[in-house]
Amino acid sequence: MVIKLFNKLFNIRDKTSISEPKGFRQDTSVQDKLADTSAKPQDPTATEEVLTSDSVDVAALFYSLLFPTKSNDTGGIANNLEKAVMDDVENALMSPQDVADKVLKLPSKLTELDRRLKDESVDIKVLVDEIHDDPVLSVEVIKLCNSPLFKRGDREVTSLQQAFVQLGRDQLRRLVTTCMVREMIVIKPIYYRRFGLQIWRHSMQVAYLSSELAADHSDQDPDTAFLLGLLHDVGKIAIFKMLLDEFQIAEPGEQPSSWLFRQVMTTKSLSLSALLAQCWHLPVCFESSLSQLANLDSTPTEPLAALVWRANLISECSMLYHGKKLDEPCLARLLIDANLSRDEFEVLHEKLKEV
Repeated sequence: MVIKLFNKLFNIRDKTSISEPKGFRQDTSVQDKLADTSAKPQDPTATEEVLTSDSVDVAALFYSLLFPTKSNDTGGIANNLEKAVMDDVENALMSPQDVADKVLKLPSKLTELDRRLKDESVDIKVLVDEIHDDPVLSVEVIKLCNSPLFKRGDREVTSLQQAFVQLGRDQLRRLVTTCMVREMIVIKPIYYRRFGLQIWRHSMQVAYLSSELAADHSDQDPDTAFLLGLLHDVGKIAIFKMLLDEFQIAEPGEQPSSWLFRQVMTTKSLSLSALLAQCWHLPVCFESSLSQLANLDSTPTEPLAALVWRANLISECSMLYHGKKLDEPCLARLLIDANLSRDEFEVLHEKLKEV
């Protein structure tokens, strides 16, 4: 008691060493599938093999974008903020329905509206009227129509009817889905630029790339690939909402600073995405694809998951390269994994900068 009081008075905070992330509970089918996907922290002596430059951890590329490695990287030792977030994530993995109901609720009309947009027998005028009933959604769809990524031609789109004529039913379906998914990223403005914007850009890039890659495979539906790419990182969105809550009670200036945190969060976020897909009653292919993506020990073999895996890697490379956090030797090695030439990467990189 005296020691605890002394530590509190003089702001002495313990470092917590975590030798291995906790496992998942084994009481649901999806958690059974994910049981072997927990990230296993590497031996601190092997850290140099993971860190290929001063700012990039190739085992956790996206988290290296948000939390660059530094000279004071604590390796396998979690600080109090990191420990609190990891505890929150473990609780989320054991009770994903609570997250789906309270932390990250899927817009109730998303799946129904997506189904109706896909159904050729439903008159487009009826669908346009339904979208018009949601003024915010209407405005967001029109704004997205005129964004560099989706704009077609020189004419500015000013109405949903015009959007349908100019873009077609399938493209309108993607725009509506995108706007509705974006509603889930509701965080304070001061954090949006640092966290929310980066997650959203990445999700948009992966969705776009997934649909483009699927178009090259006659047996894959580009629209399904687009939606899976858009939703593959919902676990990250949930985790960052937890992180922001922990920031409110953390010591001033305390930040994630260990490769343990980055690597554990990489695996756990994908596992959480798979569990959320089940809670939201999304098609089974989403759950199975996300479960494969959560296993970082191997490249996915299921075609749809493989497409999103490749799109995810290309997007991470592009974002890190654009932020001058990825050197040429490291980029070259990652592009080999992505099965992409340097020239092909440059073409996609220029396109992705528009997102």
